[in-house]
Amino acid sequence: MSWRPRLVALDIDGTLTHVGSNDISPAVKAAVARAAEHGTHVVLCTGRSLIGTTPIAPQIPASMALCSNGAVWWDPKLDEITKRATFDPGPTIKALQALLPGSVFSAEQTGVGSLSLGRFLPGDLWGVVTDATFEEITAVPTPRLVMRWHDRTPAELAFAVRELELPDVSWHVDHTEPWLTAVPPNVTKGSALEELRISLGISADDTLAIGDGTNDVEMLRWAACGIAMGQAPATVQAAADGVTGTVLEDGAAQALSRFF
Repeated sequence: MSWRPRLVALDIDGTLTHVGSNDISPAVKAAVARAAEHGTHVVLCTGRSLIGTTPIAPQIPASMALCSNGAVWWDPKLDEITKRATFDPGPTIKALQALLPGSVFSAEQTGVGSLSLGRFLPGDLWGVVTDATFEEITAVPTPRLVMRWHDRTPAELAFAVRELELPDVSWHVDHTEPWLTAVPPNVTKGSALEELRISLGISADDTLAIGDGTNDVEMLRWAACGIAMGQAPATVQAAADGVTGTVLEDGAAQALSRFF
């Protein structure tokens, strides 16, 4: 009998949907449904905040959503947050402001939206966006801080932070936008999935992950079988065991159809 994973971790943007969209294609929906019908745990594992994840969950039979790169755990069936890790965003904001003039910041308010220090582009942020001062945005610990560097490219941002050290956070830069995301220390998609896997009693050999972004590298390496989307950067594809079609080609459905 061919191998079939018991836990499937799925990124959202660039994997299940086009980046920034909430629309999952019929082919991908059907493929995810087949996985769930075989008793496999389907887990959304995303850099999106909870408020950005909630439109996705009703479309597929996910048993758990690990949001904010694993800092916020949400049970879609119970509509309940089961875990939430936070950090003080103040030192990170100060460090990035000094290095990246013109950068703007958003601190997640879980399930509501975000506090914004500076203006983001339309459609950048999910939920209610509240303008804030530095004192206000740093007054409450957050699970997720995002930064946009206006009028710069992703490559310019990656170069600017190549030697950056941000203590007490985990962070990565996006490959499609000049965007940096910081979450609590030692929190990644991979670390969150490992904790969930152990709690479910699933063997490490029975795990599959599909993703396309730099924040998916730890997840792809964690999985017994990590599959990168066809449009993923070379560094992400290098971390995977295989590469499927692009999101435009329903690559996630192609990958899942190998096993279900």
